[in-house]
Amino acid sequence: MELANRTELLGMDLKSLESYMQSLGEPRYRANQIFAWIYRKAVGSFYEMSDIPKELRLRLDAAAQVSIPRVLKQRVSADGTRKFLFEMNDKKRIEAVVIPQSRDKHTRYSLCISTQVGCPLGCLFCATGQSGFQRNLQTYEMVGQVLGSRREMTRKLKTDDQDLITNVVYMGMGEPMLNYDAVISSIRALNDHKGINIGQRHITISTAGEVQGIRRLAEEGLQVTLAISLHACNDELRDRLIPLNRKYPLQAVVEAVDHYTTRTNRRVTFEYIMLDDVNTSPEDARAMIALIKPLLANVNLIPYNEVSGLEYKKPSSARIRRFYNLLADAGLNVTLREEHGGDIEAACGQLSTARER
Repeated sequence: MELANRTELLGMDLKSLESYMQSLGEPRYRANQIFAWIYRKAVGSFYEMSDIPKELRLRLDAAAQVSIPRVLKQRVSADGTRKFLFEMNDKKRIEAVVIPQSRDKHTRYSLCISTQVGCPLGCLFCATGQSGFQRNLQTYEMVGQVLGSRREMTRKLKTDDQDLITNVVYMGMGEPMLNYDAVISSIRALNDHKGINIGQRHITISTAGEVQGIRRLAEEGLQVTLAISLHACNDELRDRLIPLNRKYPLQAVVEAVDHYTTRTNRRVTFEYIMLDDVNTSPEDARAMIALIKPLLANVNLIPYNEVSGLEYKKPSSARIRRFYNLLADAGLNVTLREEHGGDIEAACGQLSTARER
């Protein structure tokens, strides 16, 4: 049977998998076995599911599939960060990044996954935004990045530890809120305690300010972290850097964030990429203080990771520190992100499959 006509089991919750197995005339407990093979062991081949009868394995191989994507290429940074190039069933390619949480030998990892092939937003400083948009990823393709990354990591590190990846951030290629339903579905799959079992508070969704998605997320009852890509605190500059701002200007974003924090009582993180001679002046700092101080929010400053072919530059250490101090002295809860993976073009804003074609 052609792949397109097979039933995709990856991304199914246990109840749906039970229904599918019953539709094949099989007992419900078979679903528990297959569920464990997929989500706990990251096995995509029915032939490897050794506690399933051979006859059933043959039937499943003909009618169904578990599309954990394969790693076409990986690059390893000096700091231990790994960037994976994944290929989907339709040959579309995406990137995901695994980041060590410490320099300890037995460290756990955070995984940055993609939600779209490319990105439609066209932010001026971002490599992904310059590569164009092809399509949304489906739920199973996002879950597959987690399982595929975990499988590759256990293989490379020669370990059977299935809990290497403890945090997932939806900050890779694409705008998550423009693929909202699939993103939420994938979060619920990642969170399932019988499967991958990543806690909701260890999951972050990043958006460039897609207001409708922020408002929808406020009603989901999830304990995930919401991150807003801010990058400018006046509409004139933000219109230029982030074209989405022309549809949802800063006031609309702030109102959506205020609604979100009121409904969830959870802090929002504002991500702010620091671009030399663009958004790092004392005036920019004062504008940020006025905008964010009334909100239940943190600020995460990100010195720009330079992208070949784009004009923007990273500010000097002195300018970064001055900007940070102005915010901290005003009482904002501010952190300065440590760069990971810049030497392999795996840092924030650097993901693009165009260079891999």
